[in-house]
Amino acid sequence: MSREIVNIQVGQAGNQVAYAFWQMILAEHGLDANGMYRGDDDQKIARVGVYFSEGSDGKYVPRSLQIDLEPAVTDNIRSGPLGQLFRPDTFVTGDSGAGNNWAKGHYTDGAELIDQILDQVRNQSEKCDALQGFQVIHSLGGGTGAGLGSLLLSKLREEAPDRMLATFSILPSPKVSDTVVEPYNAMLSIHQIIENSDLTFCLDNEALYDAAVRLKNPNPNFGHLNDLIAQVMSGVSTSLRFPGQLNGDLRKLALNLIPFPRLHFLAPAYAPLVPPGSQSFQSLSIPELTASLFDRRNLLVACDPRLGRYLTAATIYRGKLSSREVEASVQQLQAKNSSSFVEWIPDNVSVTLCSVPPIGKKQAGVCLANTTAIQEVFKRTQEQFAAMFKRKAFLHWYTGEGMDAMEFMEAESNVVDLINEYQQYQEASAEEEEYEDEVADE
Repeated sequence: MSREIVNIQVGQAGNQVAYAFWQMILAEHGLDANGMYRGDDDQKIARVGVYFSEGSDGKYVPRSLQIDLEPAVTDNIRSGPLGQLFRPDTFVTGDSGAGNNWAKGHYTDGAELIDQILDQVRNQSEKCDALQGFQVIHSLGGGTGAGLGSLLLSKLREEAPDRMLATFSILPSPKVSDTVVEPYNAMLSIHQIIENSDLTFCLDNEALYDAAVRLKNPNPNFGHLNDLIAQVMSGVSTSLRFPGQLNGDLRKLALNLIPFPRLHFLAPAYAPLVPPGSQSFQSLSIPELTASLFDRRNLLVACDPRLGRYLTAATIYRGKLSSREVEASVQQLQAKNSSSFVEWIPDNVSVTLCSVPPIGKKQAGVCLANTTAIQEVFKRTQEQFAAMFKRKAFLHWYTGEGMDAMEFMEAESNVVDLINEYQQYQEASAEEEEYEDEVADE
C-alpha cells in the first residue's frame, strides 16, 4: 500500500520548481500530461498513489495544492501543457501579490487566504488511507513563499502534529539575488522552519547556478535550475515511489538523518552532473559515483563540507547496481575520510537502492548530508541581516504590516543559537579526540 504525501507549492519559485518536478514524475511513472497511464511496466504504476489519487476513467490526479498571492504563475500552469492535470479547486490565489514582503505573506494578505488553503489541505488529507505527511516547496527570499509558506507550516504543525513535514526550501544567495530585503525574509522564515519542519532540504541559487554552468549552460536560466531541483526531489522520493530493496518513507528517512530535532537542515548532492550530450561517453563506476556524491562541486547548497563534519548522510542510488558493491564503496569512502564523519554516531551513512533509473540515464545518485558545514549558509544570511537591521533599513515596510521589531530580534537570536549548536557538535568530536590522545599518552 502506498503511504500518501500531500504536495503544497507556494509562491512563484515554489510553483515553477514544482512544475518541473511534476513533469519529471509523470515521465517516470509513464503518465501523459493529462494523467493517463501510457506505460508498459507495472512497476511504474505500482506505487503511484504516493503522489497521485486515482480519478475517474483511469486518470491520475496529483495530490497537490498550487498557492500564490498573485494569479500570474498559477494562470501560466493552468494554460500550459499540464493545465488539465490538476484539479481546478486546488488552485488558491490572491490578487495583490506580497511584493517581496514577508509580513504581507505572513500577517496580512496571506492570513486572509489561510483558511481557504487549510480547507483544501483537509479535503486532500481526508481522502488518504495512510497519509505520511506533507512536502512544501517554496523559496525563502520572496514574500509569498517565505511569509505565507512559513505561516502554512505553523498551521500544518497544529492541524497534524503527528505527520511528517518536509520542506524543499530555496535559500537566497548574495551572488544570485534579485531583492534587497532577501536577508530579512530568509531570517524570519528560517526562524519558523527551525520550530515547525521535520526535514528541510536546503538548496540555493548560487550552488544551482554553478552546477548548471558545469552542465555546459553558460547562461543558465531558472528553467535549468528548476530541473536540477526536480532531479533531487525525484531522487529523494524514489524509495517511496518504486518498489526497491529497501523501501522507506519520510519518517524512516528522518529517523536516520536527524540526530537532534533542531538540526534538520540537509544539504543535497546529485550525481552524475554531466552535460546531456556527454552521457553516452561517460560511465561512472560505483566508487566514482559514491565519491562524486560527497564532492563539494555536486552539492546544491553553497557550503563546503570539508569545513565541517558529517553528522549523518543518506545515499539513494538509482539504476541496476549491485547492493554489495554500493555498500562496500560507501564503507571505503567513510574509512578513507573518517575525520570528516563524527565518530559518536556509528554507521551514520544509510544506503537506499532502487532499480528504476531516472529518464535518459542508466544510473544516478542523490546524497542528503546532515553536515555541520551548513552553518555557513545561516552565517551568511545572518551577517547580511545584521548589517541592514542595525540601521533599521527597510524596516518600515514590515512594521507597516503590523510586525514588531522584536520579531526580527527573536528570529536572529534563534538562528544564532542554531549556528552555535552546529559549531558545538562539530567541536565535540575534536575535543573527544584530544581527550583520547591525552588518555593514550598517559
